Amino acid sequence: MKYFWTFFWTFLLVQMLTYVVGSMIGVDFNLQTGTILSVVTTILILIIPTIIPNDPVHKGSH
Repeated sequence: MKYFWTFFWTFLLVQMLTYVVGSMIGVDFNLQTGTILSVVTTILILIIPTIIPNDPVHKGSH
């Protein structure tokens, strides 16, 4: 379920961002562009936590 909700909210937010930025630069809204960006962003959001280490950093004594 977390994958679905992650994609759902990413899809909505990226579509909104695509619409606003497109309006600001005078480009027509394109659903396909927003969908592709949503899929890429969702994949990045799901992969980045697996790459970042979860262990605390221990500082050595000097």
